[in-house]
Amino acid sequence: MPARASLWGDVVHAAGKWLGSQSVVHWFQTSGIRILVILLGAIVVRAVLRRIAAGAKRKMAADGVITEEEKRLATVIGLTQRGITVLVSILALAMILDEVGVPIGPLLASAGVAGLAIGFGAQNLVRDVVSGFFILVENQYREGDVIEAAGVSGRVEHFGIRATVLRDVTGRVHYIPNGEIKVMSNLTKGRSSAVVDVGVAYDEDVDRAVAVLKDVCAGMRADPAYSTLILSAEVPGIERLDDSAVVLRVVLETVPLEQWAIAREFRRRMLAAFKAQGIEIPFPSRTLYMGAGSERTPAIG
Repeated sequence: MPARASLWGDVVHAAGKWLGSQSVVHWFQTSGIRILVILLGAIVVRAVLRRIAAGAKRKMAADGVITEEEKRLATVIGLTQRGITVLVSILALAMILDEVGVPIGPLLASAGVAGLAIGFGAQNLVRDVVSGFFILVENQYREGDVIEAAGVSGRVEHFGIRATVLRDVTGRVHYIPNGEIKVMSNLTKGRSSAVVDVGVAYDEDVDRAVAVLKDVCAGMRADPAYSTLILSAEVPGIERLDDSAVVLRVVLETVPLEQWAIAREFRRRMLAAFKAQGIEIPFPSRTLYMGAGSERTPAIG
């Protein structure tokens, strides 16, 4: 134990002697202070950029509805904030290296040669960045849109110049390199559609069922809670003839991202209206033939 105490004492003494030397103190008073200022400046700039980006997005979402231009602007703001943050970090690192006496020129030359060598093996990265650039320029989708791409679908939580992050309805997060997006479907650009197929029994009066569906559409469009969300409503009529039902189609054009809520509310009102009017929504059934001359026996199946 005394030997260990003596060892720590020697270490502390040596450290104190080094810190007390005039050269070290001078370095801290000159270069050390400048490096600290550079670090603090970089941290402050990053924090300010983050607050500006977050404040702009909150302001755009203050009214509860984000327009297409606002979504695009939010995406551009996020990319700009991240790009400036990277640039500030690189400049801060270069300034710190210069302060500690590391020559920047040879490092840049070495980085250029290394970058050229790495570039031959980074074709996928270049492809992802180029694809992300064209996605942004062509305004294919923005943060907040719901898209289908690379075999998955979900809301765009983050769009980067290299990759896109989606969160699906189960909460899973998918990271998709932009270069992997060959075909993309945007479900919420400009307007959306709530398509509801309704089956009624073959014995029902189809025209009466269509009239009830139109009344339900009119009631939703007259409701202040939904009138601003529904752009148009249409009941085209018979969509197809299934084994046990005549399928009628209802199409409600909505503002982006509201089609699912509108479809759920429509189904709720439609079910109540059909019950009130005595219109049957059938379940699958079969008729069994037990041989020649036998009676037809209905069976649920």
